[in-house]
Amino acid sequence: MKKILSVILAAVLLAGSISCFAFADTEKATLKFNSEGKFRIVHLCDVQDVYPLNATTKEFIKEMLVELKPDIVILGGDNCVADAEDKEAAIEELCTLFVDAKTYFTFVFGNHDHQQMFESQEDKTAQSVAIRQRLLEMYQRYGGEYCLAYDADPSVSGVAKHNLPVYSNDLSKVEYNLYMMDSNAYYPNENEDKGYDGIHPDELEWYKSVAAQLKADNGGKPVPAMMFQHIVMQESTEALFISSPVNLGGAGQTFEDIDGNEKYYTYLPKLGSIQDGFLFEFPCPNYRDYGQLDAVLEAGDVVAVFSGHDHVNNYKINVKGIDFINTGGCTYHSYGSTLNRGVRVIDLDESDLGTYSTFTYTVAEQALKEGSTISTLGDISKLEANFAVIGTKLLALLMSVLEKLFFFVK
Repeated sequence: MKKILSVILAAVLLAGSISCFAFADTEKATLKFNSEGKFRIVHLCDVQDVYPLNATTKEFIKEMLVELKPDIVILGGDNCVADAEDKEAAIEELCTLFVDAKTYFTFVFGNHDHQQMFESQEDKTAQSVAIRQRLLEMYQRYGGEYCLAYDADPSVSGVAKHNLPVYSNDLSKVEYNLYMMDSNAYYPNENEDKGYDGIHPDELEWYKSVAAQLKADNGGKPVPAMMFQHIVMQESTEALFISSPVNLGGAGQTFEDIDGNEKYYTYLPKLGSIQDGFLFEFPCPNYRDYGQLDAVLEAGDVVAVFSGHDHVNNYKINVKGIDFINTGGCTYHSYGSTLNRGVRVIDLDESDLGTYSTFTYTVAEQALKEGSTISTLGDISKLEANFAVIGTKLLALLMSVLEKLFFFVK
């Protein structure tokens, strides 16, 4: 379905030419701004591979870690879809890339990470939490000191939800905060009845309690934060596509608001909404609105929400003062695009807290670097990499023009 929507959307576009309790499990590593006041995050989404890991993806990650030198890598979900018998080996292989590079990493779960582990097709919803808890333990085991993921409160919905504080260079205070949220899998159950799930109300309450404690510890001022999750927020659809007063069936999309009322959207994009980047498929957000944006606005700390999930989308929009940013997939095992297959880089500056800069770094760009072996592995040649880099620049220019031409359609 997502591939079909990708084709439809491409055609449309063409036609339109913390407190201590929150930090307890992170004592083995302290994230902090460097001596120059910089901190770099790499958002690596939808590796979505089996065992052994695709050679091109594996080499890209290895070379990218050397090239970009991130302070932490955040895996954005759908990190591993190996069969049950290969799952542990696949996770070990992925973790070893970061351990060998001595690079800290953490992750959120996606909707596909646990599906291969169901012991039966009955009561899958009840099995999913236990499976993800086992997977978390595997990441922790094979990631060792470099895996910073943990589950802050197992009594709350979701698995591996946690926050990581980023301290000042002198370790005197928390300057930034990173939330890892579990957007779960399918709504209302693992039978995929209506679509994708989202971040549940009790997990949002956990988030607000951490934000409030960090604010109190910071003299009553919210600590700037970023939130990472797999499934995109429903407001992305509202910001990017024109709504419909009626249900369009297969010619549109249907979701539920926070009160359970249906709302409808066309496949006609609001071309003036994208501040940066592009999209080739209709966003696939949570079917039911659990009130995440309301919670974020109430807490007042999050400057940007990052998601993956939609492999060929790579954009930045703003909703009520919060940046919504989607990172394209890194996978060569599932569907993707040479135009954005890669990672997103997020740079923080201690001298200008509450702001950030971000850019996409692609497999194609790395393949053109001197000494890279990516183009020898069969998935992308030097010629294809050159075309992809040029094509990305041309598409970025086109999207910039469309944003200006359709500034009134937001």
